[in-house]
Amino acid sequence: MSTPTPVARPALPSVRVSTQRSVSRRGFLRATGVGMSLPFLDAMRPAFARTAAPAKPRRMLGICNNLGLLPDQFFPQQTGRGYALSPYLETLRAHREDFTVFSGVWHPDVDAGHPADICFLTAAPRPGSGGFRNTISLDQFIAERIGHETRFPSLTLGVNVQQGQRSLSWTASGVLIPCEEKASDVFRRLFVQGSPADVAAQLRRLAQGRSILDAVGGQARDLQRSVGARDRDRLDQYFTSVRELEQRLQAAREWEHRPKPQVAAAVPLDPASPKAYMDKVKLMYDLARLAFQTDSTRSISLLLDSVNSPTIDLDHEVKITDGYHNLSHHGRSEAKIAQLKAIDQWHLRLLGNLFDELKALPEDGETVFDRTMILYGSNLGNANTHVTTNLPTLLAGGGFRHGQHLAFDRVHNYPLPNLFVSMLQRMGIPADKFASSTGTMRGLDLA
Repeated sequence: MSTPTPVARPALPSVRVSTQRSVSRRGFLRATGVGMSLPFLDAMRPAFARTAAPAKPRRMLGICNNLGLLPDQFFPQQTGRGYALSPYLETLRAHREDFTVFSGVWHPDVDAGHPADICFLTAAPRPGSGGFRNTISLDQFIAERIGHETRFPSLTLGVNVQQGQRSLSWTASGVLIPCEEKASDVFRRLFVQGSPADVAAQLRRLAQGRSILDAVGGQARDLQRSVGARDRDRLDQYFTSVRELEQRLQAAREWEHRPKPQVAAAVPLDPASPKAYMDKVKLMYDLARLAFQTDSTRSISLLLDSVNSPTIDLDHEVKITDGYHNLSHHGRSEAKIAQLKAIDQWHLRLLGNLFDELKALPEDGETVFDRTMILYGSNLGNANTHVTTNLPTLLAGGGFRHGQHLAFDRVHNYPLPNLFVSMLQRMGIPADKFASSTGTMRGLDLA
């Protein structure tokens, strides 16, 4: 599980006593002897199990390639069922009845080009504006509600990510959750059982975290007696977060005593160079498959930071001669477009392999694929022009009636967050609203 990066400024609201003397948030936290803030409390997501896991869990994998796909190669020209596959979707022909492709969708008012990738799973508007604050991402919304049922509420993965600035995962307080990029570290966390000494050390760290909460909570209660009604409400919210985290820390202690699942796979070797981009993507897909297969988590985000990738190595007849980002600004150059096509087709090939592998895993009369929603798309409709409309989007698996092209108005786009509401409901999570949604995804029915 990724540990969110604490923000520099504590988020406990300033309070004012009846004498109108201001109480400093920074001073309050300094008095506790610890550097903790409310966003950090919200951001922590230790796994815990308060209830028994359902017999047939549902899962979500959200993938964003922040340089998108060539639109004319991805979008089909026909709509509905029985549509002719586009050149890119031909790569997924074996799965055509198991995915839905969308056109004419967007995140309303999510603009600014490249910075929009951090809003792919949040749909928070105006990411390029001054004072922008992100909102909770789809994967974390899921983790907050069912994350206690697995060892890891969520996994936040990435390939060639610009650390500290880019991520698909954001907490309810707008705190970035850093991507984990080393496949070997993620594998060990998922499947390698620590020694008794390692387990004891982790339990001590959990106990220490709880004692810190006690100290912060005690200081806050002293203030509560002398503040106004508005500030008491704010402190009540703070106490609620503290109590929730205490419950999670206690449950995390329980997970430390439980053996991790065993898998018939070795610790992966991490590619040494960011040029091995596709090898990294394949490793992350493998980790997602193993995590779902062992029910270690049910919510995974994966950012493919193509913007931050160099001239990548590609085992293809087309040689890649320029950086991924530079290629995306092809200016209609035939040579650059040919290289982009080779890269995009490789992406779809790896995605198809992931579908194959999930379909090969039986689960209670179905397959893991049948119970896993795989969202693949981008924050850019066209990387060459930086537009954030008509986003290339594909949803596979998860128990929907697929095999169609749902086409919406490519000028006046349809809200993509409606799909998120449908996905949440399919997860069994009561939700009728997410971000800028206006309902569920029109035309997408259950299988």
